[in-house]
Amino acid sequence: MADPYETLGVRRDDSEETIRKAYRKLAKRYHPDLNPGDKQAAERFKAINAANDILSDKEKRARYDRGEIDAEGHETAAAHAGAWRQYAGAEPYGGGAGHGFSAEDLETLFGHAFGEGLGGGRGRDMHYSLTVSFLEAATGAVRRVTLPDGRTLDVTIPPGVHDGHVLRLRGQGRHGVRGPAGDALVEISVAPHRLFRREGDDIVIDLPITLQEAVLGGTIEVPTIKGRVRLTVPAGSGDGTRLRLKGRGIAGGHQYVVLHPVLPPGEEPALAAFLREWQPAHPFNPRAGLEEV
Repeated sequence: MADPYETLGVRRDDSEETIRKAYRKLAKRYHPDLNPGDKQAAERFKAINAANDILSDKEKRARYDRGEIDAEGHETAAAHAGAWRQYAGAEPYGGGAGHGFSAEDLETLFGHAFGEGLGGGRGRDMHYSLTVSFLEAATGAVRRVTLPDGRTLDVTIPPGVHDGHVLRLRGQGRHGVRGPAGDALVEISVAPHRLFRREGDDIVIDLPITLQEAVLGGTIEVPTIKGRVRLTVPAGSGDGTRLRLKGRGIAGGHQYVVLHPVLPPGEEPALAAFLREWQPAHPFNPRAGLEEV
């Protein structure tokens, strides 16, 4: 597996915030929802998450920098050699002047070896990152994730979760020697959607309409985060007209539809002939005020 710093395009001395921003940018770019059917993007997305799993955790990053774990998080020979050197100077069990390893000594030794604090108290919290789709964040979902140690967790994504929100899964972190396990802290990254964008609890969508629909009005279908609905376009709707779908947003918010009339593709001789003779009933200058710029 490639060096995680190279995978995220960051330097070894970059800050946690710089690494977090680099991860979010790449995760959103290569998210499967934005690259359907693209196997290379899927593999890139997988590699980005694996690299972030190492670099987003202070302890893992430090151990990787010291050569104690590899890019997949596996222990290296250097880690075992370091542990051996740490305890090589100790008296052998039952040797020396009658001083061997006591029960407390063994507990301390194994506590260090498995990353627990002295005395075997509560286990440490573990930090993870999870990228979810825009719709999963908006409407809620349950995602099954596989942790680096092979365990799987069902993570409940609450409706309306924001980018950067941290979910705390109690008791799902590293186990303590005697005390309870720590927590799993899952930071959520929300991938952008090709149609929807979010403004607080409101959803906004830019919707193209025909010239006939803009001038004459009509009823059209509009996608929402919970399915398609019918919307009445008022006659005389210009570019930027904003219509509201009440309660179609997040947690009681609304969806706003911003209309954008578009010309038909190709030539339209009849339309061109009509416009040559047409005189508006209410003449106006759409560029009024630009002279002052």
